[in-house]
Amino acid sequence: MLCPALWRGSAAALGAGEGFLTCGSVSFFTAGLGASFTGSLICLAGACFAFGVDPGEGPGLVFVTLPNIFNQMAGGRLWGTLFFVFMSFAALSTIIAVFENIISFGIDLWGWTRKKSVLVNLILILVLSMPCVLGFNVWSGIAPLGAGSTIQDLEDFIVSNNLLPLGSLMYLLFCTSHYGWGWDRFIAEADAGKGIKFPQWARFYVSYILPLIVLFIFVMGYWQKFAA
Repeated sequence: MLCPALWRGSAAALGAGEGFLTCGSVSFFTAGLGASFTGSLICLAGACFAFGVDPGEGPGLVFVTLPNIFNQMAGGRLWGTLFFVFMSFAALSTIIAVFENIISFGIDLWGWTRKKSVLVNLILILVLSMPCVLGFNVWSGIAPLGAGSTIQDLEDFIVSNNLLPLGSLMYLLFCTSHYGWGWDRFIAEADAGKGIKFPQWARFYVSYILPLIVLFIFVMGYWQKFAA
């Protein structure tokens, strides 16, 4: 239940012509959604173990297995609806930041206006999202990674097992190598402003040990996917 002070603050802002949503109310609302979604994930993890379902099953867990679990629960329609509503809010709040990076990329690199960048990326995202949208219905028979896999499994593999570790490795090498940004420029940027400074003693760890750890994670991802 929202606190009365929030309602009074929103009403006062509305009466003053400042708009209904303030920074405080948005932050409060977002924090509440995050806490609710986190709580639902914890409860669902327990439900998965109770019904003998692997919590790390992948995309099929959310869209296939969990709906079946909700059907077996008392009040399953209510809990299923709340889960997907909270998941939608969590996805939308995250994707706003992701879209802003994509839009800024077009503006900074090619000098597009924001309107043009939004329009071009809107078309591209709609087209490139079709495999994900159709993966569990029209194209559910496609198994790119073997029997039982879906298009979402392929997309998850591309992002989680390739783009994330290799992107992290490129970031590390770019920030620490003289062929890229270089350590001195990285430190100058990281230590700009007030606050805790980036430790100089971490140079060896960040330059040599951390890339090996990321490379090990990348190799182990392939090993678990195809060799285990």
